[in-house]
Amino acid sequence: MHNDAILPNDNVLIIDDLLATGGTAKAVTDLVNQLQGKIKGIVFLIELLDLKGKEKLKDYPVFSLLKY
Repeated sequence: MHNDAILPNDNVLIIDDLLATGGTAKAVTDLVNQLQGKIKGIVFLIELLDLKGKEKLKDYPVFSLLKY
């Protein structure tokens, strides 16, 4: 991500296809926070419930379309 992709106080919605362990989404939240963006939510197409990845994202609203 370029350091000028998100400006301070920009509203950000993170969209990803799969929530498994949460590592990738957590890394993205860290990048957005470094750039001082405001994360308004994180959306996934599929969430694998047994892997409990949502726990790493507990500070943000998370929505998953399909849960397995």
